[in-house]
Amino acid sequence: MRKDRAPARFEIRSKVIAAFDSYFVMKLGSVIFLCLGVMVAGPVARAADPDSAVVEAQRARVETMRKAASATISIFGLDGGGGGSGVIVTPDGYALTNYHVSSACGDHMRCGLNNGRIYDAVIVGVDATGDLSLIKLFGREDFPTAPLADSNQVRVGQWCFAAGNPFVLATNRQPSVSLGMVSGVNRYQYPAGTLLEYADCIQTDAAINPGNSGGPLFNMAGEVIGINGRCSFEKRGRINVGVGYAISSNQVKFFMDPLSSGRLVDHATLGATVSTDDSGKILVSNILNSSDAYRRGLRFGDEVLALADREVRSTNMFKNILGTLPKDWRVPIQIRRAGKTQILLVRLEGVHSEKQLIDLVSPERTPTGRPIPNKKPSKEDSPDDSDKNSNEDVGDTEQMDELEEIPPELRMWVPDKQNIESQLEKRKGFANYWFNKMNRTKVWSTVQELGDFTKADATWSFKGKLAGENTDVRFLLNPDEGRISIGSRDRGLTFGDSVSDILAERRDRVLLIGMRALQQLLQEGPEKIGDTVYLGRMPVYEKSDSKKLAEQPRMQVLRTLWYDSEVRFCCNDEGEIRLIELFGDAGTDPAEIYVDSYKDWQNGDHTWRFPSRLRLQYGSEPILVLNIESIQFAKPLGNLDISNLDLESTEASEANNSSDQAPAENDGGDDQ
Repeated sequence: MRKDRAPARFEIRSKVIAAFDSYFVMKLGSVIFLCLGVMVAGPVARAADPDSAVVEAQRARVETMRKAASATISIFGLDGGGGGSGVIVTPDGYALTNYHVSSACGDHMRCGLNNGRIYDAVIVGVDATGDLSLIKLFGREDFPTAPLADSNQVRVGQWCFAAGNPFVLATNRQPSVSLGMVSGVNRYQYPAGTLLEYADCIQTDAAINPGNSGGPLFNMAGEVIGINGRCSFEKRGRINVGVGYAISSNQVKFFMDPLSSGRLVDHATLGATVSTDDSGKILVSNILNSSDAYRRGLRFGDEVLALADREVRSTNMFKNILGTLPKDWRVPIQIRRAGKTQILLVRLEGVHSEKQLIDLVSPERTPTGRPIPNKKPSKEDSPDDSDKNSNEDVGDTEQMDELEEIPPELRMWVPDKQNIESQLEKRKGFANYWFNKMNRTKVWSTVQELGDFTKADATWSFKGKLAGENTDVRFLLNPDEGRISIGSRDRGLTFGDSVSDILAERRDRVLLIGMRALQQLLQEGPEKIGDTVYLGRMPVYEKSDSKKLAEQPRMQVLRTLWYDSEVRFCCNDEGEIRLIELFGDAGTDPAEIYVDSYKDWQNGDHTWRFPSRLRLQYGSEPILVLNIESIQFAKPLGNLDISNLDLESTEASEANNSSDQAPAENDGGDDQ
């Protein structure tokens, strides 16, 4: 048996060796052929230059990323903790980052630029709902900056790149840059409770990892199209899987001015909800009777076509648009009812009350100034679809110390505590009250250029006519009382501790309250008139025939608590107060006094720039329009002398309707 098998094994072995030899010879021949081919083709390949367009594109890309990196900052806490990114947007050092980055670092942080230097920075303003913070770097007035793009022009498929400090790799202050593309636009990411809502955000596959939070997402022109923040991770480990989200630059533009006020700013709610019917129409499904939307005419069942100049095609789009708007803004909403289209101008309310916002944003702090880390949202705090989004997070700045040791040069850096402490001021409801006072002072100094009203007398009198009519109008003001005469009708009041009842009347003597508030502001200043704060810029609809948000000027707003009311003075960049809003009881329309024109008025040796045309209205309802023909800042004009006015002869019926603290009224004529 063995003798028979031996020849067979020898024969098989011989065949295998022969097959191997054949394969080796074939491969050797292939290698020789390839070598000969390279030798022949080599000179030709070396002779062909790379496409010049490709080389130029690469050069331009490298230069764009270099400039973008120069404006990107790495953010650390004073104790070496935290770890995130940001981007500088103004030469004097204002920069953007995420709220969850700044809150982990505290009010005072340190920021590294790619020039190798470290700069002190402080918190300016906080938008906790939108996960956005504004900070201020110190040390120079010529910081490199990155411009904000129009994120409405971003399209799926276009190239983009992220810059930042992932895993605290930028301890040498050189940011990491990752290239990708825009994977989606108009994404909505549910908040945890009522904070960290990502509305109308940009989705990208550019690598966004822990530490990239707060850093910029650029287009290929080097413009910021978004602020990176939320990203999706594998269940195990903190590694990006190609799904990251950035706050759109247009939302950032809306909030830049409110954030500069140093406040805890809030997002908007309409006071109404929408849903999609079987035909795909977006209909109002619920509305609060106390909302401004209801007072402006929005009703259950109205079809919503557009909001804030943007078309509404779905309930998701409606939430996206609304989620990018600040509280207190007035925006147009286009509706269709019974086949007729109309545009309503609606004042947006806040998602939170002031107390709620303070409680949510003011955590306890450690001895180093950093907040005690918040616990992860519980199931009760998470949205209904939290399981679906369980792998989506907003970075983890508190874990950064474990990922990378902070270099000695960072730890040896000594902050300028004296300078920082001089520009940090705590006040309830503010991220940093120092910046509110600074901006309030800037606005007031511009208003003072209208003239030195401290040189004017305490009694002012005005003469004019109703617009489009020949009806004479006169009114007179002093610190205690005022009177207005329209034709044969005289009405007066005494300024007291309450003005809300007068505001609720919606009658012409409201003009006296508004002008007295203006008089007191101009003569005493914002600090003495009452508790005055700077709110930032808001759109003001100066022209009654224009309701397009993009066409409205954004004016700086000072808010004063005055008697039992709230007064807002809206100023243009020349210091002219173009709108005075008087808010009385909650749930009622404010009185709006628009200043349609200004004029230089000469009284003796002094010249004051003061309104020459006033328009009083509530909502869209005009009460009167007055053309002022003459003003006396020293003594009454004509026969309208306050000494001749019987302010105490108030009719009994009206006196009985006034509270003890309300301004007293004197009606000298027919009220019809």
